[in-house]
Amino acid sequence: MFAIIQAAGWPMWPLLFASVIAVALIIERSFSLRHSRVVPAGLLDNVIADLRQHGSSPEMVSRVAAHSPLGRVLAAGLRNVSSTRVIMKESIEESGRVVVHDLERFLTTLGTIAAISPLLGLFGTIVGMIDIFASQGVNGANPAQLAKGISIALYTTGLGLIIAIPATIFWRHFRRLIDDFVVDMEQQAIKLVEVAHGERHG
Repeated sequence: MFAIIQAAGWPMWPLLFASVIAVALIIERSFSLRHSRVVPAGLLDNVIADLRQHGSSPEMVSRVAAHSPLGRVLAAGLRNVSSTRVIMKESIEESGRVVVHDLERFLTTLGTIAAISPLLGLFGTIVGMIDIFASQGVNGANPAQLAKGISIALYTTGLGLIIAIPATIFWRHFRRLIDDFVVDMEQQAIKLVEVAHGERHG
């Protein structure tokens, strides 16, 4: 690997930096966007059972809010459980927008890396082509400079694609995952509103 970097020269360093950032973001988002962490099973049933038995209390709301992103959405509704259905839904929607914003954290950076990596590879190709043309002298081509130019052109283009392809795949995967979480949280929040206002029994 070091030999490849040495052969391709400095145009490889921005790509390597982008690859490290992309891997770190993919690992972090894969951990943070687990279903059991964002929309844990059984949370809504526990909240409804607690609400029916003891009502909504500040301690209960704080405990639910600290549980998970879904808990933050449900807690917003619990804070306004004694208000009208419209106010309760509005508070849930406001909290939901904040939660979705937090879930989308770092995705813009990952999408940017996916978009610019091929461009960085293309930039390396141009640098390599410049070296190739510079190797052509009046006495013929300089083999060492010609080989270096070819190495820069090929390695940077290849590495740019190697970074961009998985980054794009994971970016799209995380976007879809968040959309699924939003739908799930909306359905559970609506159920909480209906139960709180006596429109649904469970």
